[in-house]
Amino acid sequence: MPTPPQHLKTQRDPGVTNVRNTGSSHWRRWLGAESRCLVPLVAFSEPGPDRKPLWFEPVDEAPMFFAGIQTCGWTSVRKVKDGATTDDLFAFLTTAPNAEVGAVHPRAMPVILTKPDEWQAWLAAPWNEARDLQRPLPDGALRIVS
Repeated sequence: MPTPPQHLKTQRDPGVTNVRNTGSSHWRRWLGAESRCLVPLVAFSEPGPDRKPLWFEPVDEAPMFFAGIQTCGWTSVRKVKDGATTDDLFAFLTTAPNAEVGAVHPRAMPVILTKPDEWQAWLAAPWNEARDLQRPLPDGALRIVS
């Protein structure tokens, strides 16, 4: 997603992959149902103590989706050599970590939705309801895959 302007040092906008502060006026325009998306996953990684990725998967092997936001047709300079391009962009929401992720990455984890009613709410509910989904998975819901 587009970087908040106060964090840009040049014309180049490398973008943002994780969004946590949904109270920011920069993100508010993309919090409506029309800009929300689901990104399917079977596992995700966080950098471990040696900076090598540690992979997490659900203990019950249930389907999972990252809660995301998207914008289509955004024009910016992502790479200087390409100049201005028009792209479809997305990012994942993050939240405080659960116990498993917090042991590796104490600051945040992606917002993961595991139930059909959560998927539907994320895609269609008004923001004052959908924002309650920005929370960690329960402790014990994930395991580290070796």
